Amino acid sequence: MRFAWVGLHADGISVLEALLAAGAPIRGLLTLRPDLAAKRAAAADYGTVCERYGVPLHYVANVNDAHAVRLLGELAPDVVFVVGWPQVVRSAALAVPRVGTIGSHASLLPHNRGSAPIPWSLIRGERQTGSTLVWLAENVNAGDIIDQMPIPVTPYDTCASLYGKVAAANRDMLVRLLPRLLAGERPGRPQSRANGPLLTRRRRADGRLDWSRPARAVYDAIRALTRPHPGAFGVLDGRRWLIWEAALPPASPGGVARAGEILGPIVSPVAAACGQVVACGEGHIVLLEVERDDGAILTGPELSEQPWTGRRWDERARRKGDAS
Repeated sequence: MRFAWVGLHADGISVLEALLAAGAPIRGLLTLRPDLAAKRAAAADYGTVCERYGVPLHYVANVNDAHAVRLLGELAPDVVFVVGWPQVVRSAALAVPRVGTIGSHASLLPHNRGSAPIPWSLIRGERQTGSTLVWLAENVNAGDIIDQMPIPVTPYDTCASLYGKVAAANRDMLVRLLPRLLAGERPGRPQSRANGPLLTRRRRADGRLDWSRPARAVYDAIRALTRPHPGAFGVLDGRRWLIWEAALPPASPGGVARAGEILGPIVSPVAAACGQVVACGEGHIVLLEVERDDGAILTGPELSEQPWTGRRWDERARRKGDAS
């Protein structure tokens, strides 16, 4: 039995290491060329792992181009693992392995099929996500399901913490699957097609916060789009700020504050608790880390000492909209 691996993201490294440590016969690994990987969020260097285990490492621009398909063919794999890879694998590459290509998807398929399932699950306020091992097929996320593991979503999770939990689930499921693959089995069951439309790909512009939404929705958007993603953002005094961290205080009775209005600072001996309170359509939210458009990051007392009380996020853009 011969395996090959296709991966780029950091969350795939622990999974790969676990399989190699368990004796998986991975004969080669394809990853994105460094110049292209530099443009991708959460890209990781697989060189150290490959060197440690003596796995040949190959750089490609696209897993579906002729060069990549030829490399896969030369590895003559029975199974290809695609974990933490940003490109959809097409028919030419899928046809290379003798048994098939195994991928992972960060949801309990068929729920949340499509792009960015982790950010979407947080934005939608879902209380459970998961990970699914699936045999890749021509249609995205439509192949037979090999294994699944549910993952609770807590109020303290971010996209980063959930990616870590998904990686741990993938590791456990693939290590559990390994003996069956080595024995020549091809486990899987068809998945239902009746569980909603495909999730759409998110764009940077989609990260603009809507301060008129309830505080919980604003909080969910911030934690869904924080690092390693490009970040949620707002505009204050004509400048664009990325908002990396926030806190959700208890619900309070509505007042006269307008959505997006900065109510004042939170001051604490604990630097990590310092921030700025912003009114939302319902309730309010606490900003804990923001980044100005020149790259300056404000946290802790430096953030709470900003003289922003009474100012309003996106007010200038709102006035332009009202004028039009």
